[in-house]
Amino acid sequence: MARPQAPDPVKYFAAILWADLLALQKAVLLLEDKLGPVDYVGADYPFDVSNYYEAEMGPNLRRRLVSFKACDLPDKLAEYKIMTTALEVCLAKEGNRLVNVDIGYLDDNKIVLASCKKAGQKIYLAEGIWADLIARYKQGRYQPFEWSFPDFKDGRYDEDLLKIRAIYLEQL
Repeated sequence: MARPQAPDPVKYFAAILWADLLALQKAVLLLEDKLGPVDYVGADYPFDVSNYYEAEMGPNLRRRLVSFKACDLPDKLAEYKIMTTALEVCLAKEGNRLVNVDIGYLDDNKIVLASCKKAGQKIYLAEGIWADLIARYKQGRYQPFEWSFPDFKDGRYDEDLLKIRAIYLEQL
């Protein structure tokens, strides 16, 4: 008979969308205040797969991945999404966000992002937050699904994600 078992801790990371460098820096400091020190800072990639955020955040958007030193349980995802949504509001200027923070986690097998939007592949967690499985680890990399965000599908973050995974595996 199968018995419930405790999950392994996971590696939380944030995919931060920004146009204003000062807003990015403030967001990272606020994230560190809540989640602890950052242990990985990825490159800045152009966010050129959609113009969805331009009206609110302006042109020349970039995205940076950062991970946090402390691992935590996967059931914190909804709580962390609520916190990052509040962080976005706190940093907003005249009602417009200066950063968009996609919080998520990875483990040796998968990447999960938190979402405030429901969709067929997403699993409801709590308080209006869904878990979105966006990739699974296979053949040496995280392989996206057809519903994954285009910038996660095109491979631009592959190196960063593998470095975060390596840190995570060392921590285990």
